[in-house]
Amino acid sequence: MCASKADLELYIHIPFCIKKCNYCDFLSFPSNEERREIYVQSLINEIEQTGKLLDKDAYAVRSIFIGGGTPSLLSGKQIERIMLAVRNAFFIMEEAEITMETNPGTLTKENVFSYKKAGVNRFSMGLQSADDACLHLLGRIHTWEEFLKSYELARKAGFENINVDLMSGLPGQTVSIYRRTLEKVMALQPEHISAYSLILEEGTLFGESEEIQKKIPDEETDREMYQLTKEVLAENGYERYEISNYARKGKECIHNLGYWSGIPYLGFGLGASSYFEGTRFSNEKNLEKYQKKPYVPFIMREDYTVLSEKDEIEEFMFLGLRKRAGISEGEFKERFRVGLKDIYGKVIAKYEEMDLLEWTADGKMLRLTDAGIDVSDYIFCDFML
Repeated sequence: MCASKADLELYIHIPFCIKKCNYCDFLSFPSNEERREIYVQSLINEIEQTGKLLDKDAYAVRSIFIGGGTPSLLSGKQIERIMLAVRNAFFIMEEAEITMETNPGTLTKENVFSYKKAGVNRFSMGLQSADDACLHLLGRIHTWEEFLKSYELARKAGFENINVDLMSGLPGQTVSIYRRTLEKVMALQPEHISAYSLILEEGTLFGESEEIQKKIPDEETDREMYQLTKEVLAENGYERYEISNYARKGKECIHNLGYWSGIPYLGFGLGASSYFEGTRFSNEKNLEKYQKKPYVPFIMREDYTVLSEKDEIEEFMFLGLRKRAGISEGEFKERFRVGLKDIYGKVIAKYEEMDLLEWTADGKMLRLTDAGIDVSDYIFCDFML
């Protein structure tokens, strides 16, 4: 953190994609070049106007995450313009992590080098599976070979910090198919892996299709894939630092750690969420409204919720316990002026006895055990006051 400046993170939402994946319930949709350019102009305006409201000397941006959708549908020049607006509006730490989500099949040599020039220093690549049949069923636009070409292109452009997204529990996916995906990705040695089990969401093709749901692996198979992920990644030098995230030493995602640690963040773009000065709010979710009316600072922001101390305590617990390092007793006491055990003593004792929670050897950090991580959702419910 810079002297006299508070840490801040920025999220920039690009809602466009070539086609909607069959499992996706994110705020995203297809677009053409004209539509994307109008959106970029609106986005830059929002960033500029918001920057005018904030004291540039008060906050230091430690991370920026450009997510979607598929941000790599934007040209290198468009990303350069967005990043220029960000740098003019905010103080960006010299060592700031700047991540951009990219989808295989959308990257070109020219754009990859332009993204690097714009300051992007971390790619998050949406592979999901190395099995082409699984990719086709998911509705992804790429094959394994196309992913390899995109990955190699990123390496040649000088990207030394790459995350690869993986999914398990896919329709028709067997343990052996999933193992081959892990083995193929391990051969590439990315710095970071995000591994998630498929969740069926309402309103998606998967969520509405009984035929697809019949092909979903059973709970026992899904659990075997989950265990396999932990084993294979550990064997290859990846440390699990959060429930679904693994990294080589020093390559943990700074931006996501900020979310789980309560660092304030501002979201820009359609539907983007923010947590700032103890308040949560989100942006307009209608694209036409977002793009057509002139941007006045915060006028398109909605769903304001001022967090009570109870809200903040609960979030401190269930977000902080997502991290493998756990939560700090000292930080809790400093922030809320009361001891952790004074509020949660019985709950902590209950799960300690079940070997699902533990204190570090120095007694300063409370964390989930390996067994506790496996049933974390169940445990988190008990920390709701």
